[in-house]
This record gives sequence, C-alpha cells and structure tokens, in this order.
Amino acid sequence: MPAIVVPTAGQLAWQQAEFGLFVHFGLNSFHGREWSDGTLRADSFDPVDLDAGAWVRSVVDVGARHLILTAKHHDGFCLWQTETTGYSVASSPWRNGRGDVVAEVAEACREAGIGFGVYLSPWDRNAECYDDPQAYSEFYARQLTELCTRYGPLVEIWFDGAGSDGYVYDWERIVAVIDEHQPDAMVFNMGRPTIRWVGNEDGLASDPVEYVVGRTQLSNYTAASMSTREAAYLPPECDVSIRRGWFWHPDDEPKTVDHLMAIMYGSIGMGANLLLNVPPTPEGVFDPADVRRLREWRAEWDRRFGSPIEAHVERDGAEWRVRFTQPVRIDHLRLREHLTSGQRITAHEVIAGVDAAAETIARGLTVGQGRIHAFPARDVTELRIRVSGHGAKLAEVTGFLTGHETIPQPPEGYEAPTDAPLD
Repeated sequence: MPAIVVPTAGQLAWQQAEFGLFVHFGLNSFHGREWSDGTLRADSFDPVDLDAGAWVRSVVDVGARHLILTAKHHDGFCLWQTETTGYSVASSPWRNGRGDVVAEVAEACREAGIGFGVYLSPWDRNAECYDDPQAYSEFYARQLTELCTRYGPLVEIWFDGAGSDGYVYDWERIVAVIDEHQPDAMVFNMGRPTIRWVGNEDGLASDPVEYVVGRTQLSNYTAASMSTREAAYLPPECDVSIRRGWFWHPDDEPKTVDHLMAIMYGSIGMGANLLLNVPPTPEGVFDPADVRRLREWRAEWDRRFGSPIEAHVERDGAEWRVRFTQPVRIDHLRLREHLTSGQRITAHEVIAGVDAAAETIARGLTVGQGRIHAFPARDVTELRIRVSGHGAKLAEVTGFLTGHETIPQPPEGYEAPTDAPLD
C-alpha cells in the first residue's frame, strides 16, 4: 500500500452510511432514451403524479441512508428553476412551469432524516456555450452555485466523466464553489474528489478494496485533479441500476433478489459503498415492480443478517482472538476495521479450532468498513484472526447463521469485473 493517509471525519461518516439510492429522472424518462442529445422538447416533461415523498419512503424502507438525484443529465435539461437556461422544468407544463424536482426531493429527504445529493453532468449537449470552455465555465459554475445554495446541505455531489474526453473543465473554479457553499459534501470522481468510482457499473468491487490510491489506479479525470498529491484517501462507490437501464423503460424489469444479494455481497460485503439506481416512471413514481423487489431484497437481507451474534474481540500477540459468550452456529462472518488512523489491513485469515483441529475457514486481503465471509455452517466458541499490515486493528467481529453457506452469484453469463484503473 502507499503511505498511510487518514480519512476525514466526513469520509468516515460517508463510509459508515454504506448504502444510498440513485434516481435517474428527466426528459429521457419520457422518450425511452438512456442518452439524448439536448434536442428533446422541454414541454414533453410532465410527471403528473410525481411524489418525492414516496420515493424517499422507498429509500427508508430499503435501509438506504441518502438519495442522489440527476439534477442535470448529459442532455442539459435541468430539474430545477435555473437562471442559466430555458431548457428546464420552467419550460414544461408540469406544475404550470413553476415546479422544482430538486426542491421537492430535497424537502422530502429532510423530512425523513436522510441525506440528499445531486448529480450535475459536466457534459452538456444543449448548452450553446459548451464549445467555449471559458464561457461554459461561468455557465456551469452558476448552475452548481444554484444547487449548492438553494437546497440545504448536500451529502454528495456526483460528477460523471461520460462524454468529457479531451474537454478541459475549470475544476479550480468548480471546486471553489463547493468549498464555499458545501465544504462537507463528498465529491465523486472528478474535480477534487473525496470518493471514487469502483470502475464498473455492475455494483461489484474486488479484493483488495483499497481506500488509499495513487494516480495510476485512477481514471484520467480523477488522477488529473489530484494536483501534486501522489496518494489520496478515496474510498470507492459501486453504482448499479436495479434494472438494465439507468432510466425507466416499459420493457425492462428489476433484477432478481439473488442478483441484488450478489451485488450487496460484492459491494458492501467487500468494504465499498453501494449506490443503487431506481428510475421513476414518466408519471413520476417508482414502478410497483421495483418497489416490491426492493422490499423483497430488504426482507432477505434482514433474514440473513438481522440477528447478529456479537463477539468479544481482543488482541493476542500477532492475532486477534474472538470469543463468543457461548457456543454458536454460524455460516457468515462480518469483520470491520478500525479506520480512524487509516486503512491498514492488507490481508487477513480466519481460523476455527485449535491444534490439529485448526482450520482456515475464510481469508482475504482488505477488510475496511466491512468484509463479509460465507462458509459451511459450524459450531464455534472461539476464532483466531490473523491480520497483516502495520498498526492494523479490527473494530468489530460479528457472526451470523443465515442458512446460506455460499454467496449468491449474478446470473449465468455475467462476468464479474475487476476494480481496474478507469480509462
């Protein structure tokens, strides 16, 4: 690993939240598109039944801690009352042109006590000034300022790198807006990021999940924005949609519970954060099939992990000794690292039994915010955990008897990605 770099309090809080919901919504939702070129008519946006409160209830019901909304996608259509362009909700019939999706979602999040964040695409296919980087810098900074000053605290600001190859954004100006108005927000991927993309849109991380990364491990956008820093604490976020598409389509359907469980094991269960997209219909509501699937998934999650078996953890020389208060039967184990002084565990091994009966039941590299291992069910009273890494320290060990000795896998034909450098 690179030299130890410690996280900020904000980064630790974000990691501990573990799970948020993404909401892709806009003109694409009304035209069956994933990407559009900024020429779709603004007056086609009319979500007659939009209910931000219902969106947020689904966020709470599934156990997510925040919601990230696409305030502006690549087509340039703005979901708030902006002074920068007429290509916005102000030019639509929805709420007689006076509606503000960002405001309604932000208010619903505040009332529910969850975090709110925004996605503001740097690439804008509608803005006439986009071909003039200096003019667009002013345009984009004004849009970001509106979002940073009108809707309360933002937990996350999401910068998508799509479509931006070769374009030089004024990140110094953009970062200054965030520093002035939303200094506590996590910044995703570009500018001066505090969290990074995992490297795929399948919701899966791979071992090791490193929080301290160098330039060569990052995308061109993120690496270029690191200035003189050779290494930075940048925990990864795994973004994936509950459906095949990011926007709602009538011929699409939600992933199975097993597929979603595989995503959970491959993201949160690997020590990364998960951002699951749920796209509203053109009416402005979550599809009932998606809501049902979220509830089924959460029920399965709770069934497996809703009855934790706590253990006493103490250091014993080069090992951590884990003692349960009485013999327990477990088939899953969750480990959590003490991260306030940085990520330090580089490898770990879990051993059950003693002497000739000792057996390694799980092993891996990083632990981080949380690592979940599955293994054949066994009765244990004590475990030994060997960790590598200078100053490595476990914070928590929890056992579970879930009735599932193997981790669910994505559907046949799905190729698990690696946490590779972003190109």
